[in-house]
Amino acid sequence: MARIIAVANQKGGVGKTTTAVNLAAALARTPQRVLLVDLDAQGNATMGSGVDKRELVASSCDVLMEEQSADVAIVTTPEGFDLLPGNSELTAAEIELMDAEGREQRLKRALEPLRERYDFILVDCPPALSLLTLNALTAADSVLVPMQCEYYALEGLTSLLQTIDALKGRLNPQLEIEGVLRTMFDVRNNLANAVSAELITHFGDKVFRTIVPRNVRLAEAPSHGQSIVGYDKASRGAVAYLGLAGEILRRQRERQQQIMPSGKRTTMETTA
Repeated sequence: MARIIAVANQKGGVGKTTTAVNLAAALARTPQRVLLVDLDAQGNATMGSGVDKRELVASSCDVLMEEQSADVAIVTTPEGFDLLPGNSELTAAEIELMDAEGREQRLKRALEPLRERYDFILVDCPPALSLLTLNALTAADSVLVPMQCEYYALEGLTSLLQTIDALKGRLNPQLEIEGVLRTMFDVRNNLANAVSAELITHFGDKVFRTIVPRNVRLAEAPSHGQSIVGYDKASRGAVAYLGLAGEILRRQRERQQQIMPSGKRTTMETTA
C-alpha cells in the first residue's frame, strides 16, 4: 500500500516543487511505483514533469470537485512516474470548495482507491496553509518539509508544525513528520550552517542527512521539462535527490520490518 507524503511548507521559494518532482523521478528509478499529485495552481510540478498544463484532458481540480475520477486525470510522464496534473483551475476549485461538506477530505477520498497501485504518492502543496494544503495533509501519512537554512524559514517551520498538531487532533491522527530537508544549501554561508545545526539539535534524526546544494543544473532542468535525474544524473543536485530517495526507502523498510512478522520479507525489500 502506498505511503502518501505531502511536500509542504507555507513559505515560498524553498524548493517544494523541485523536491516533489525530483524525488518522484529518483524513486521511480529505484524502481518504485510513484504517483505525483500537483495541488499547486501554478502547475509547476506538471510542467517540470514534462506535461503541458495547458493541454490537460482532466486535472486535480476536476478530481477535487468530484467531476472526474483520478483514473481519468492521471498521465504517465516521460520519466517513469505517474502524474495527477494541476493548473490554474485549482484557484477556482479552492473557492468553490469553501462551503462544501467534508471539503478537507476530497483528496483523501480520491487517493484511497489508488493506494494499492503505488508504492509512494507524493503531493506537491501550494506555498500557503490553504484548503488545498489541508486536503494534502488530511490525505497524507507524513509531511516532508523542504526548507532553506535561514532565520525566517525557522519561523515558517514553527507555524507549519503548529498546523500539523492541530490537524492531527481533528482530521488525521496518524500524520507524522517524514523529515526536514535542507535545500539550496551553501556551505560557505555561516548563517546556513548555524540554522542547520539548530535544526539537528531540535529535530534529531527527523532531519534528512541528505543536503540539496545550490546547483545550476538543478535550476535548469525544469525549463527542459525534466527532473534533474533525467537532465543530468551526474550533477550534485541529482546525486542529492537520489540520496534522499535512498533515505526514504530505508525508513520505509524499517517501518515495514516493525509491523511485519519476523522472517517475512516485504515486496519493497526484495526489489530495493
